[in-house]
Amino acid sequence: MTRSRYSLLKLLSIFILLMMNPIFAGSPESTNAFSWAKLLMTLVGGLALFLYGMEKMSEGMKKSAGERMRNILSALTSNRFIAMFVGAFVTMVIQSSSATTVMLVSFVQAQLMTFLQSLGVILGADIGTTVTAQLVAFKLTDYALLMIAVGFAMTMLSKKDSTKYIGEAILGFGILFFGMKLMSDAMKPLRTFLPFIDLLKGLENPLLGLLVGAIFTSLVQSSSAFTGIVIVLAQQGLLTLEAGIPLVMGANIGTCITAGLASIGTSREAKRVAIAHVMFKIGGVLLFIFWIPSFASIIRSISPISIGLDGFEKLASETPRQIANAHTIFNVSLALFFLPFTTMFANLIMKIYPEREQEKGIQPATWHLDDKAISTPAMAIDLARNEISRMSKIFGRMLEAIIEPFKTNEPMQDQKYPQLSLVEGIEMREEKLGFLEENIVIYLRKIGRQELSDRQIQEVYGMMSIVNDIESIGDIIEKNMIPLIAKKSALNTDFSKEGKEELNIFHTKICKQVSRLKDAFSELDPEIAKRIMAKEEKYTDLETEYRTRHLERLHEEREESIETHEIHMELMDLLKQINVYTGDIAKTIHAIGKQNEN
Repeated sequence: MTRSRYSLLKLLSIFILLMMNPIFAGSPESTNAFSWAKLLMTLVGGLALFLYGMEKMSEGMKKSAGERMRNILSALTSNRFIAMFVGAFVTMVIQSSSATTVMLVSFVQAQLMTFLQSLGVILGADIGTTVTAQLVAFKLTDYALLMIAVGFAMTMLSKKDSTKYIGEAILGFGILFFGMKLMSDAMKPLRTFLPFIDLLKGLENPLLGLLVGAIFTSLVQSSSAFTGIVIVLAQQGLLTLEAGIPLVMGANIGTCITAGLASIGTSREAKRVAIAHVMFKIGGVLLFIFWIPSFASIIRSISPISIGLDGFEKLASETPRQIANAHTIFNVSLALFFLPFTTMFANLIMKIYPEREQEKGIQPATWHLDDKAISTPAMAIDLARNEISRMSKIFGRMLEAIIEPFKTNEPMQDQKYPQLSLVEGIEMREEKLGFLEENIVIYLRKIGRQELSDRQIQEVYGMMSIVNDIESIGDIIEKNMIPLIAKKSALNTDFSKEGKEELNIFHTKICKQVSRLKDAFSELDPEIAKRIMAKEEKYTDLETEYRTRHLERLHEEREESIETHEIHMELMDLLKQINVYTGDIAKTIHAIGKQNEN
């Protein structure tokens, strides 16, 4: 039984247990005196289903559109207005500003976008998240079971991944509204419980409302979920607009905890994204907190009113939509106010959290991998691909450097890190390759444990194969080619003129193969991969031709060829092995690229 089916069966069991509760079964017990145990059980169960539905809906939307959303985000221009609209659109689709912010932290960490570009997206994400509150404010609880049935059918019966993901989102939406119904029904008795009413009235104190909203949102790590809970309270007439506004503002501050957690262990520039997120939220609250009564009056004037109702009924009818409107206007105003000043904010944050002067690059480290992105496989796969591209650059530098000691006996330094000798630079990069290979494979295994499409599964396992091949090339250079340097130096004899030229030509061609690999892998281009495969066969024939020429020079008893014979043949053979590995990697890229085209 798959994990998704197991989860659905477990969920159905929860529904059955809840429906067996006397409150919903309509037994005489439900008309008895007020029962705190029943209320608490129903309220907690409804809240659990509400949060589960919110998560399920978000996951379904991310799976359905996650890869396109990632492509849209990573293709951002420096235009702050475009960035804001993209942030709003992406968040509206995936139904989570926290998820968008975590993506931004990952992209900045992976150097797919700059810190300045991310600021417009953060402001747009605040707008996108208001869509959830507007949807929740509609009283769709009567259709909750229908949405659950439709979503369940699409998830279980469809064979297309895209339809399943949309079904999962609909299922989550239905569960969300069913949880709302449970909470709403459970709260009806509280209308007559004066201590609870007085407690909620106390939330009209802006500071207390802010604190409660921030704490609860940081616990559930979703401002949308907490805003939905606030609207559920309002639907029973238990919450006024003046109490709801500071709660919603507090939720905006509390959601910063997610971005803060996502930034732990990332680069300084990625941490600045989280700092900007916090500064925008707190700055926005400070702009509104001192005139909440006036703000509430404006919201009431633009929101629909219910004629002929009063008391709890009037509050229950009008306040949910008012809170949703206040949430929307607050975030839209926040974005429009701060957007012209994003460059100024970027400079301020750079001063608050500047770059550290330190030597970096020698110690092994991952640059792109981020465990927080694993729940969005499309993004996590892209981050793994970037780390593998970095691996290819590292072994490309190793390959370019290794030929130099065979041209001269003079001591040489590493081009990028002159404090290291050439050999030390190669050994340092081999250590990096081993470190990256281990960490990338672990990361890919974590991705493999998520719910993936067939194409994603093939890409994950293909990347594992590529990583192993790259590490094997690094081993050839470090373990087999470096020892030949000492042997060559001990001879005090150079290769023959023809032999040296052949080695240089063959080495250059293999380096070009590696360069083509970088292009093929970054684009997953099957045509470039096909060229590499064709070149591999051509270069194998060339190596045979050069080997024959060398043996002819031996037959002529050329002294340089005789002295350097063992080193010459072994070096050519090792370069040929690297050529074979490039062909194997190209075959894997070709298979992945063709799968993506279908």
